[in-house]
Amino acid sequence: MNSRYVLGLRVDVTSYKEAARQVGAWAKERRGRTVCCANVHMVMEGHRDMQFRAAVNSADIVTADGMPLVWALRGSGAEKAGRVYGPDLMTSVLSLAARDGIPVGFYGATEATLARLSAACRRRHPGLEIAFCYAPPFRDLEVEEEDDVVRRIEESGARILFVGLGCPKQERWMAGHRTSIRCVQLGVGAAFDQLAGVTPRAPAWMQASGLEWLFRLAVEPRRLWRRYFYTNSAFVLRLLGGWLRTEPAVRKASS
Repeated sequence: MNSRYVLGLRVDVTSYKEAARQVGAWAKERRGRTVCCANVHMVMEGHRDMQFRAAVNSADIVTADGMPLVWALRGSGAEKAGRVYGPDLMTSVLSLAARDGIPVGFYGATEATLARLSAACRRRHPGLEIAFCYAPPFRDLEVEEEDDVVRRIEESGARILFVGLGCPKQERWMAGHRTSIRCVQLGVGAAFDQLAGVTPRAPAWMQASGLEWLFRLAVEPRRLWRRYFYTNSAFVLRLLGGWLRTEPAVRKASS
């Protein structure tokens, strides 16, 4: 798979079809795999935190979740790079799972959101088997609780686990359980809320033009203003600084 590094974070050039097909193949092998959907927030978290960057870079697939990363990939020579957005990738994988009889699980959000998500997914994907659902408390789990969750996931038979804890928690959680959970883990961020109908989705034209952040800011200003104001600005400045140097960091990755 063709890859580039954006400010040190690996991003793969893939598509919905290719990523979903690979997830389905791995799920049938019953081996631990991880898939991350990278956006500007994740890149900047990785730029600040070496351990987090290593966790994401060790994933089996890292998609370009946001248009700024797609533009960075194209600017580094990957002209065919396209967006593989977490909620849409989740939809593609759910369709494949329903078709091929692959049990799935949901980890994250709240019990109310998971109930709505499960109902919506069963309605949109007839035949889908949801083998596991768990909304963890808003705190770190005790060792015994963590072990119990891992045991329940394994016993459920889920072969694809969608993780919706938000960045950076979900990426760290997946990396820490890659060998203990024998299924494909997909970190999908806000996909649970969107597919459950809890939060609205940006219009297609805003997504395509890289303005989805503005829509989300309008929906959740108190939670997101700081992240977008500081994180997006820092990303643009550092990326431009890299391109202006003789050997831009974003262009150092091998094809």
